[in-house]
Amino acid sequence: MEGLELRTPYFLVDERLLQKNLELLRQVADEAGCKILLAQKAFSMFACYPQIRRYLDGTTASGLHEARLGREEFGGETHVFSPAYREDEFEELLSLADHFVFNSPGQVRKFGLRAKEAGKSTGLRVNPECSTQEGHQIYDPCAPGSRLGTTLAQFDPELLPLLDGLHFHTLCEQDSDALEVTAAAFEEKFSPWLKGLKWLNLGGGHHITRPGYDVERLVRVIRRLRESYGAEIYLEPGEAVVLNAGFLVTSVLETLHNGVEIAILDASAACHMPDVLEMPYRPPLAGAVGPGEKPFTYRLAGPTCLAGDVIGDYSFDRPLAEGSRLVFEDMALYTMVKTNTFNGMRLPDIVLRKMDGQVEVVKSFGYETFKERLS
Repeated sequence: MEGLELRTPYFLVDERLLQKNLELLRQVADEAGCKILLAQKAFSMFACYPQIRRYLDGTTASGLHEARLGREEFGGETHVFSPAYREDEFEELLSLADHFVFNSPGQVRKFGLRAKEAGKSTGLRVNPECSTQEGHQIYDPCAPGSRLGTTLAQFDPELLPLLDGLHFHTLCEQDSDALEVTAAAFEEKFSPWLKGLKWLNLGGGHHITRPGYDVERLVRVIRRLRESYGAEIYLEPGEAVVLNAGFLVTSVLETLHNGVEIAILDASAACHMPDVLEMPYRPPLAGAVGPGEKPFTYRLAGPTCLAGDVIGDYSFDRPLAEGSRLVFEDMALYTMVKTNTFNGMRLPDIVLRKMDGQVEVVKSFGYETFKERLS
């Protein structure tokens, strides 16, 4: 890992690894005849936008600030979806976004005409009530009682004159077989109203750039939908854009023993990789494997006062010691966008490794970042 003289912790995104993902996504878009957008909720490191926009068609936003970032820093198409729009932000959003997706018939009635009169493309997010996930209900928009998307029972065909398209997003880190199942459920429920729409948006959660992903099936599903209904097809992946293109470099501050060997790091699960606790999951770590598989096993933990600030148990070839550097992998997605300053933790610097191998610190954080959020 280059740049080890940098102060830890820091995030590092590698343009060469990012490029591999972007080339595959462009290939999918060309073969399937669809448009692919960057979901900024997963990755908003706009220092990378000049590279990404050469391959993708635009961005998606979850609200005003992401929409502004996409418009100002990325360009192309700017799409926005919110479960409920704020009245005091909607006029500004109209100046930023091209596509508005509404979550419910009530939101269409409240804002749809204003968006259409402003020349925007409008759509409705639907819930095909088809869960294909296991074990991640927090990320399942089709879970019982979901607030996301309009079910068939709630759908109002009288709103169709205000709609250019329909949107569904039901996947999370899944292959194209799950999309195929979901698309079939979507058509079964909503096919009477699909012909004549300008576009269909198949959402995100497509793990397109993961090794072994069935790209051919994805292309078939998209082509069939496009040819069946004459609609433009959109995908809006986040993870797939930066999958395996980022790292979090951290140092060991202290080791101790309490029934197990423990290493306190300068990176925190709670502050710097909260999905480790929220998902939960065990992030990959370069040179390490599961507990007990190598001679030296440690519980890696963060420096905050939260008792549960634990990243996980890993084993190593050699003992860890103060100053040991560890490199967590696949740390571009849902990391920088979720960091926080609990306990006054310093946020990790953001570092970019350029195509030529040069390393550049694009953002550093300090006390003022913590202080200015609070008063």
